[in-house]
Amino acid sequence: MAKLAAAFELALPTRHPSVPAYRWLYASLRAEILYGRLRPGARLPSTRDLANQYRLARGTIVNAFEQLKSEGYVEGSVGSGTHVSKVLPEKLLDVLSEQGASAHAAKPAWHAKRLQAVSDYGRRATLFAGYENRPTRAFRANLPALDLFPTTLWTKITLRCLRRISRRQLMGCDPLGYVPLRQAVAEYLSRSRGVRCVPEQVAIVSGVQEALDLTARLLLNPGDLVCVENPGYPGAVLVFQAFRARIFAAGVDNEGIEIRQLPSHRVRLIYVTPGHQFPLGTTMSLARRLQLLEWARKSGATIFEDDYDSEYRYSGRPIPALQGLGGSGLVLYAGSFSKVLFPALRIGYVVVPFDLLHHFEAIQSLTSRHAPLLEQFVLSDFITEGHFGRHLRRMREVYAERLSVLLEEARLRLAGLLEISNVEAGLQTAGWLGGGIDAESAAAAAAKRNVDVTPIDRYSQGKVVPEGLQLGFAALDVKEIRRGVRELAIALEGERKAFHRGSRSARR
Repeated sequence: MAKLAAAFELALPTRHPSVPAYRWLYASLRAEILYGRLRPGARLPSTRDLANQYRLARGTIVNAFEQLKSEGYVEGSVGSGTHVSKVLPEKLLDVLSEQGASAHAAKPAWHAKRLQAVSDYGRRATLFAGYENRPTRAFRANLPALDLFPTTLWTKITLRCLRRISRRQLMGCDPLGYVPLRQAVAEYLSRSRGVRCVPEQVAIVSGVQEALDLTARLLLNPGDLVCVENPGYPGAVLVFQAFRARIFAAGVDNEGIEIRQLPSHRVRLIYVTPGHQFPLGTTMSLARRLQLLEWARKSGATIFEDDYDSEYRYSGRPIPALQGLGGSGLVLYAGSFSKVLFPALRIGYVVVPFDLLHHFEAIQSLTSRHAPLLEQFVLSDFITEGHFGRHLRRMREVYAERLSVLLEEARLRLAGLLEISNVEAGLQTAGWLGGGIDAESAAAAAAKRNVDVTPIDRYSQGKVVPEGLQLGFAALDVKEIRRGVRELAIALEGERKAFHRGSRSARR
């Protein structure tokens, strides 16, 4: 059997930005093996060749190969290369026998029947990856400082809740959640975010992602028009697309979503992140918020306000939530404790307008039924006893210091290479590349130096912004931030020189 060329000849699917690179490559190669396009004994390209071809870190390729090897799909050793296993896992034997010796390796009949049974929604749904369990390094975004969370205190409260739990509580709760937690959330939002609500309007969910799903079920029919920010949060777009909504992506300037780009009518829903725009990090101005509310009134659209991490504000005066600026009947306001406390705590909330509340509750009763109750008990006590407020104040100081160090180091080492925005809130910021540097190439070069940055274009519906990178700072101590800036400067300087060499060659 002929060996594969160094340039991989198989057409692998496009990687969605939410899927980690090593998981994408692992799943793609596994599928090629499963359907016989990579036959037993076939040799795979070297990790170095694949890294060059797909512009990935070599470690990413190694991780994918190791996962395939641990599951029995490939085998190999140093010096002999990596080959598809001649004896595959038992679950693949039936597939291979149905494929027979056909050179085209057609998919088995049972597979075609199974696909016919999948719903249209199931076909449209796209895997949206969550948090990866990997080492935290500069500049991993969207992650709080987990090492500073008071786990001992959380454990103490959990044990106390377990000791006093009643038989009635073991039965569960209403779909909208544990009443004392809803009361605590309503009080917190009214006091700190200017949200106008009563506990009866608060629905406890597993996070913003579930809130988006429930809202889509509540408001959207196939073909309805949904407006989103561009660039923006991909998890929202994936939900709306799965419900067959039509997506209209409006640009974002330094005041927020550009109202003049929005359609004037027939918009069903608009999704925005005004407190800390994802991924650019800007805060929507008060004037723009009022314009958006007026546009929603005239167009008949409902606003989904995702306030995912604006608890951490470092400068400027707090601006009330859209919901609190006279938009209580127009806005579903959602937030999550995952980024404020820790990602494994799958608890968030939605403030639902009264006229939608009954329908929202009915839908939630048919899906998740209610969020996990023990976690609701613990979080309720954590808030009402004052621990939540103290933790926020402490972390706000820590994150403000880390942002300050990042900006100062960038000023000293990244001048002319990357201009980092001085954000007012949140766990990450954005930086704009200079010197003709390409964001994807910069990210690949940074990864080789153990630095994580995400090209802003991965969050765009088409290319709408200059070349830029998203950088997280909250989860990193000062030493790691300084190391990250040093290594990123080396990587970007190399990319700038490569660009200028290429430009000179093109002029000759």
